[in-house]
Amino acid sequence: MINKSILIILPAVDFSVEEYLVIKRIFEKEKIHLFIASTTTLLCTGDTGLKVSADVSLYNIHETNFSAVLFLGGKGVKNYWDNSDFQSVARRFYNSKKIVAAICSAPVILARAGILKNKKATCYPMDKKEIEIQGSICVNENVVVDDRIITAQNPASALDFANAIINQIKTTYNEFT
Repeated sequence: MINKSILIILPAVDFSVEEYLVIKRIFEKEKIHLFIASTTTLLCTGDTGLKVSADVSLYNIHETNFSAVLFLGGKGVKNYWDNSDFQSVARRFYNSKKIVAAICSAPVILARAGILKNKKATCYPMDKKEIEIQGSICVNENVVVDDRIITAQNPASALDFANAIINQIKTTYNEFT
């Protein structure tokens, strides 16, 4: 039996509420437990004012407790492109053979963490050069899956992104009940 828990990393301010709500709804429908982590110990504030509390400190994350980590987008995520804690989480999950996912501008975190080098990925179109500089092969598709890395372009891709993560969990762990 696999662990049906996913860690979502949110920017403290200006995360994409649209992405968050679509992804949350799909995962809850699949009975996947969601845990939120951020740099703040207070509430994270979305781009429409939605407040979400973090469940886990970035310093208490153990990748063995989760099937995947997901970095959520929104304009606030650009403040975390060079955040060493976010990059460390991405590398630890990747090196532990876990699924690593990012949407919108968040794939830049994965690229700067070094895990998109020579991998196909997508991101918010305005950020394409940011991931290419790090050696990623940028593909103009809504959602891209390369090995255990899943990237998506924008909020309109959130439904397909969530479903791709679920399908990757099923494939990676070969069971999902």
